[in-house]
Order: sequence, then C-alpha cells, then structure tokens
Amino acid sequence: MAKKKKGRLPADIKREVVVKDDRAETNPKWGFPPYERPMDLHIKYGVINLDKPPGPSSHEVVAWVKRILNLNKAGHGGTLDPKVSGILPTALENATRVVQALLPAGKEYVALMHLHGNVKKEKILQVMREFEGEIIQRPPLRSAVKRRLRTRKVYYIDVLEIDGKDVLFRVGVEAGTYIRSLIHHIGLALGVGAHMAELRRTRSGPFKEDETLVTLHDLIDAYHFWKDDGIEDYFRKAIQPMEKAVEHLPKVWIRDSAVAAVTYGADLAIPGVVKLHKGIKRGDLVAIMTLKDELVALGKAKMTSGEMFNERKGIAVDVEKVLMPRDWYPKMW
Repeated sequence: MAKKKKGRLPADIKREVVVKDDRAETNPKWGFPPYERPMDLHIKYGVINLDKPPGPSSHEVVAWVKRILNLNKAGHGGTLDPKVSGILPTALENATRVVQALLPAGKEYVALMHLHGNVKKEKILQVMREFEGEIIQRPPLRSAVKRRLRTRKVYYIDVLEIDGKDVLFRVGVEAGTYIRSLIHHIGLALGVGAHMAELRRTRSGPFKEDETLVTLHDLIDAYHFWKDDGIEDYFRKAIQPMEKAVEHLPKVWIRDSAVAAVTYGADLAIPGVVKLHKGIKRGDLVAIMTLKDELVALGKAKMTSGEMFNERKGIAVDVEKVLMPRDWYPKMW
C-alpha cells in the first residue's frame, strides 16, 4: 500500500539560532560537556532510551533498571501498559527531574487494529484521515488519571498495511492520548467496531528507534563489561546525557558568569543571554544551556525571542527546575 507523506511531531520543528553577543566565550576549566563527563556523572545525569518488553509494567521495568545499576532513583517519561512494548525513556538519579520536558514533545506508535467486520479499504482510509487533528477522549476505566473528557491532538495517521480485518498504522499524537480509545472510536465510526490487537511506541519526543535504543539485556551486558572488565564504551553508549531529553525544546544559551546564579535559584535576566532560538513565545517551556551545551535549568519564557534579543534588561526566563549542580561553575556575583 502506498504511504502518504509522513506528518511530524512538535519535536521535529527546526529552530534557528540568533546570536545576541558573538564575542562571548566559555572557560574550559568549568563544567562538564555532555558527552565528556566522568562515568559517575554520566550515570547520575543520564537518560536511557530503553526498549520496554511486553509483559512487565513500566514501574517494574524502572525498578529493574535501579537494581541492575545499583541506583537510588530512576523515573520514566510516560507510562506504557504492560502488554505494550517500545520506547520508555528512563532518567537516572539527578536526571529524573528532566522527564517533564518530554510532555510537549509528542509520541509515536505503530498499532495493529482488528476490525470486527469487513470494510472496504477506501472507507478505512477515509475514516482514519478524519481522526487527524483535535479529538476528544475520556481516559479508560483502568487509567491512573481522572476520567474526564479532554482534548488531544492527533498529528498524523499513516496506514501501513490493510490485510482483511487487520489494519497496521503509524500514529503521532500529543502526550496523554490513548491509542486503545482511538482505535475503539475508529471502529465505531466505521460501523463495525474494533479493538487494539498490538501496540508499540516507536518514539517519545527526541527518543527514537535508532542506535541509542537499548534493551534490558543490552544494559545488563554493558554494565558488567564496565564493572567486571573495565570496558566502559558500551555502558557509556547505553546511557545518554540528560541533554538528549531536551533536544526538542527551544533553548537560551547563557554566559559562564550567569550559570551559578541560575543554579542558586535566580531567574535568568537579559544580560546573561548570549544566543537563543527564534520563535520562543511567552509561557513556552525553554531549556537554559551553557555555551558548552550543558543543561542548566528548565523554565517558562517571560519574553518572546524578539524581546529577549532586543531588550537590555528584564527577566527572560522564570526558572522552574534547576538540573545542574551548584559547584560546576564558580560564583561571579
């Protein structure tokens, strides 16, 4: 079956950088560039692009990761039902606070829908196209959230194959969209009913089915290569720096002299801004970065990109979560 042009998630937006001060430099003595951190910091500020197997719950998988790596804390970026497989971004130790950044990124799934009656292919394609855009859903009975009606966005539905009553399709959706409910409503619209036979998450924001994806078995092997044999390459590749989890967010890069102030709780003021992404709107979740591309904090934009670029004073970003330790950059106030 011919595939239509694939849609895109919010994480696919290409952003242009504008430089406010092209003379600013960063001191190599301070900080730890994301891919050059010592292994203990690489783990402590790391995220695993984990391939969850069908069977265990997301909570159980995260508990196994903690046991395998002997960690105190870990958290995942979006629950998958026990029977569902696929990408479960798992943040380690101090990086657990970064998972909120994945919420606006969108998710992608490949689903197998089984129809309860025969329907012509043309009608299936037509009806499924009608479910692109904003839809209204009520979380299913077994959901952990309140069962109230809410609006969610379906970015695209690509039908990959139709074989009798089975329909294989790829769907990109806003976080919090229930694919089981989507399939149920497609079945109702087709007049025959339908249920979800199989589901796999193929993407969660910047995390994809690429060379960074690892299984639990991969993780165990890589960990023992490091611990038992002193070979760290495999383990280092199995864990991504926390900066991976904010690849999709608009960013503001700041001076070395502003880093410590932000880590001590100060909001980001305009004099600290060196460069930024175009297209930032007031209220957007933004990542505050060093000139070495280290994640300092997450916050809400108080100005647009244009205002940040043109203004000489004022608060650019209201800091909400600080991710960088206070001792990586010196105080300069």
